[in-house]
Amino acid sequence: MIIEIPYRPRPYQLELHNNLKRFNVIVAHRRFGKTVFAVNQLIRDVLTCPLPNARGAYVAPLYSQAKRVAWDYMKEFTAPIPGVKYNISELSVDFPNGSRIYLIGADNPDSLRGIFLDSVVMDEVSQMNPKAWREVIRPSLADRKGKAIFIGTPSGRNAFYDFYQKAGELEDWYRALLTVEDTNALDEKELEAAKAEMGIHEYQQEFLCSWTASIKGAYYGNEMSEARLDGRITKVPWEPNLEVHTCWDLGFSDATAIWFCQTTAGEIRIIDHKEFTETSLIEIIKQLRELPYTYGQHFAPHDLEVRELSSGKSRRSIAEELGFYFQVLPKMAVADGIELGRLLIRRVWFDEENCREGLDCLDNYRRIWDDKRQVFLKQPLHDWSSHSADAWRYLGQAYEQLIRPARVGPPRQRRAIG
Repeated sequence: MIIEIPYRPRPYQLELHNNLKRFNVIVAHRRFGKTVFAVNQLIRDVLTCPLPNARGAYVAPLYSQAKRVAWDYMKEFTAPIPGVKYNISELSVDFPNGSRIYLIGADNPDSLRGIFLDSVVMDEVSQMNPKAWREVIRPSLADRKGKAIFIGTPSGRNAFYDFYQKAGELEDWYRALLTVEDTNALDEKELEAAKAEMGIHEYQQEFLCSWTASIKGAYYGNEMSEARLDGRITKVPWEPNLEVHTCWDLGFSDATAIWFCQTTAGEIRIIDHKEFTETSLIEIIKQLRELPYTYGQHFAPHDLEVRELSSGKSRRSIAEELGFYFQVLPKMAVADGIELGRLLIRRVWFDEENCREGLDCLDNYRRIWDDKRQVFLKQPLHDWSSHSADAWRYLGQAYEQLIRPARVGPPRQRRAIG
């Protein structure tokens, strides 16, 4: 049976449809029609999949975005299909051939754990936690050799930028970067008006697909750009003769984030970063002891003194029983901590590889956007980037003590042998 979908791709969209490979990175300007393009490719993939009961997923940064941005398009373009069914509570579409498409948010990628996927679209990848792809979505494509499209507009050099670079080097990957000058999708008068209102840097990001502009509302955007221009995000090797200091944001139900640094001659080198999810403090310390580091000082916020209901012990005392002696940082207003974080970025060197996830968090840590009033609020957005960004604020607080250390507890804490 021939099914007529009410979609007529523009020439530049049609070219993309015809050139797609298994993995695809599409960088496109605002008003390109990215979501319409991606939704229709997803529908086509599940309807033409040679395997039975195909599964597809459209993934937005937030569940609310998936519903707001793509749900109406999904219904519009599948309406002519006889027997199609919509589940608004689950944001899913069922097709008469047994196929299904889910709409989900990368803020809850675990909703896809345990299922297979034949095709997935990840929209506005720069705003997503990179772990959503690595730990959940990529494995779900493996057994049926599913396809993926990463699509969005640049928003700083983050995971989306890394995907774009990777796509230029690997087989079975395709990439395209389309500016408004490539597509002629908008007329000159409209573009001139947009440039006048937006300013040159935001215009270049949104319409000319520039990677150099920072994420809108990002607290550390300018400082991270300066660090890259200065060459301070590079290879920073671990020096075995120097102690490794750590700074923590300890999660209860959330993630625990840790930055690792070494100091020499007043210079701070950020050599490593780790995040742990649903992992006990005892297990985290065990894993840290397996690293080859000789530890110096450990810093954590004031909530280290909070007692656990199960044991009645504070996490500080639990850590001390395991040989980790923390310096507890005083409580500080978030805004003041962010200022210290900004100063710290200007003073340090980062190891690009070991700190990749942490750097993504610093790039993405941003203020809440009030969509109704069209303004940024003063407080930070609590999302996947928050834990490592909080740990970074605490590291900013600890700066003076790192430069002029004062020891707490036994002088050296080496990894366990054997």
